[in-house]
Amino acid sequence: MKAFVFPGQGAQFEGMGHELYERNEAARAIFDKADAVLGYELSKIMFYGTAEELKQTNVTQPALFVHSIATLKAKQTEQPDAVAGHSLGEFSALVANGTLSFEDGLKLVYARAMAMQDACDAVPGTMAAILGLDDEVVEQICAGIDEVVVAANYNCPGQLVISGSIEGVQKAMEQLTQAGARRTLLLEVGGAFHSPLMEPARVSLAEAIMNTPFSKPEIPVYQNVTGLPERDPDKIKENLIAQLTGAVKWTQTIEQMLKNGITHYVEVGGNGKVLSGLIKKVDRGTETSAL
Repeated sequence: MKAFVFPGQGAQFEGMGHELYERNEAARAIFDKADAVLGYELSKIMFYGTAEELKQTNVTQPALFVHSIATLKAKQTEQPDAVAGHSLGEFSALVANGTLSFEDGLKLVYARAMAMQDACDAVPGTMAAILGLDDEVVEQICAGIDEVVVAANYNCPGQLVISGSIEGVQKAMEQLTQAGARRTLLLEVGGAFHSPLMEPARVSLAEAIMNTPFSKPEIPVYQNVTGLPERDPDKIKENLIAQLTGAVKWTQTIEQMLKNGITHYVEVGGNGKVLSGLIKKVDRGTETSAL
């Protein structure tokens, strides 16, 4: 069985989509439609913007979403058995399995990006990657710190990202180093994604999601907050809203997919490498490829 998986922030690259636009009519239609929906030329930023410009949350999120769907439209030749996406990538997955239209998905992604940027501006926060510790150890240490700091991204065994206030993350990094972490690395991000500090963004996005039509998909989406397959539109909405302040359970998602017989993972969009690398660390025997 095969799944299509869609990356989130961190998979962007300079010139993303330019070659697709030049060579493929279906992809070109997606980029042009995105520019029309947004009312500005996102495609030009994607094609010609600097790495610094592409790192801005309000650019990165719609850019990766558009790139994933353009790649899908240009190169898809078969229907997968399931889909999943890492954080932002879950929106791309929901377009891929027919839950959301491209236009509605793009509007939600843009609303999400702006809401998250506002939350970051209002309350400074940060994130850090913790390498070489069991998840339970990281969770226990974060729980004992008298600041906002939580496990945010369960990327693969031995790699967990924490998120919270700047002071909370710094305290956690010190204690996690003492507990034997192989490395703690502060990430270059604009705020505390997937933490309680994103609550204002969750409230804002919840209204937009509830007012957007979701269809029942033919194939399931494995969702970040549960790691489980879902096909019920109301439940998909509920999990998508919870994702902003909840953890991305990517390790658990892949483990569940493997249990359900999915052995081949096709990464769609971005640089085509981020999720494939994480999936291999969950199980070396899996087959990965990129569209």
